[in-house]
Amino acid sequence: MSNNNEQKQGQVQVNMTPEIEKGVYSNLTIMGFTPTEFIMDFVFHHPGMPRANVQSRVVMSPAHAKRLMRLLEQNISNYEKNIGPINLTEDIKPQGPIAPFKLN
Repeated sequence: MSNNNEQKQGQVQVNMTPEIEKGVYSNLTIMGFTPTEFIMDFVFHHPGMPRANVQSRVVMSPAHAKRLMRLLEQNISNYEKNIGPINLTEDIKPQGPIAPFKLN
C-alpha cells in the first residue's frame, strides 16, 4: 500500500534557496569536456572591460548534457513559435560592400 506522502515514481521535489532563486546573469558561456563530463562556465563580460568573471560552473555527464541540449531546442522552438524569431548577430549577413570602394 502506498503512502500519500510518497512521491510518484520519476518525480522529484526540487527545493531552492533564496540565494540560488535570484539567479545569475551570463552573456558568455565557455564549454569544455572530458570523456566523462561536460564543463560549462557561465560568464558575465561587461562590454569594454578586458576581464570577465565566471558567475557559475556546471558540470554534468554527457548523457545529461545531451538531455539539456534537447530541452533547450524544445524551449527555443516554443519561444520562437510564441514570441518570434531569435536573431543572432553572427547570423546576419553583411548588406553591401564590406570595405569602401574607390571609383576612378
